[in-house]
Amino acid sequence: MSSVPSSSDATDGGSVRPVRALTRRELFARRRPAEEGGHWLRIHRAAMACRFEILLDGTDERHAAAAREALDEADRLEADLSVFRETSALSRVNRIAAEAPAAVDADLFALLTRCRDLHARTAGAFDITSTPLSRCWGFLRREGRLPSAEAIAAARALVGMPGVLFDETARTVRFARAGMELSLGSIGKGYALDRMAALMRGRGVRHALLSAGGSSAVALGGRGEGWTVDVRSRRIAGGKLARLQLRDGALATSGAGEQYFEVDGKRYGHVIDPRTGWPAAGVLSVSVVTAEGALSDALSTAFLVGGLDVARRYCASHPQTFALVTPDDGTSRPVVLGAFAGATVEEA
Repeated sequence: MSSVPSSSDATDGGSVRPVRALTRRELFARRRPAEEGGHWLRIHRAAMACRFEILLDGTDERHAAAAREALDEADRLEADLSVFRETSALSRVNRIAAEAPAAVDADLFALLTRCRDLHARTAGAFDITSTPLSRCWGFLRREGRLPSAEAIAAARALVGMPGVLFDETARTVRFARAGMELSLGSIGKGYALDRMAALMRGRGVRHALLSAGGSSAVALGGRGEGWTVDVRSRRIAGGKLARLQLRDGALATSGAGEQYFEVDGKRYGHVIDPRTGWPAAGVLSVSVVTAEGALSDALSTAFLVGGLDVARRYCASHPQTFALVTPDDGTSRPVVLGAFAGATVEEA
């Protein structure tokens, strides 16, 4: 990011200091050359095992307090949704839902039912019950291994959204089988960014770029043509897939490049296809733009798992969905699907 103007870096404690140009594994934002006389203010905090960052134009420095308040929201949601915290609401569901209906608050119930609906709309490619398969393959502890066919079959028996039973009236969740688990890792960061963006809009912020982990971003406004975002993948030679102009939209990128293992020269990535029990194959990288971070996050995973067939069907039937799908066909050329009014492809 050598083209970035001068910047300041604010931690959640409020200190401001010069910072080197920020790198990203999947995406990063930069000013267009004509605007390089200004500076950015980056306000960030670690949450959900990644870096949440809010990028403000230097002229919007008055909104720094709103940005810090939004980061507080990320902390609150992690405490509520993380399966790695025994006290979280989601961990409580996983503990008791096989034995008795688990009551949840309205926000969590709405998020879980949305995951159910997305499972149906993506032909089962998006599934928040796939944790038993990730454990079977050793990815939960970053100890990837090739399991036996019997172990995969046993794990698959515990997977599937139809086994999650919802009571709309009582607002409860029940598991059909003992051993089932829910995890929101494929939608949680985008959902948190949506909540943070809503809070900032309510505080009068009109222009900001919110990001999480280098793979999820939500753009508020965007002066001129919008925020310039480079989409990258570690599985692609050269890294860069495309450059987008993004206004009032959300972008998420998924790929199997971060965690994998190899056996006899065959690569097995950490994203598991819940329909087969095996790691997803056939797609190197997926980037999705929609109006919401949660939806973009979920669809980027679903299209990585379901491939071009699922991506084409979804984009054809859901306006305002834009996707770049890079097949594992040796060309490293992304296939462009659908459209989003706030996204323009500058380079691809």
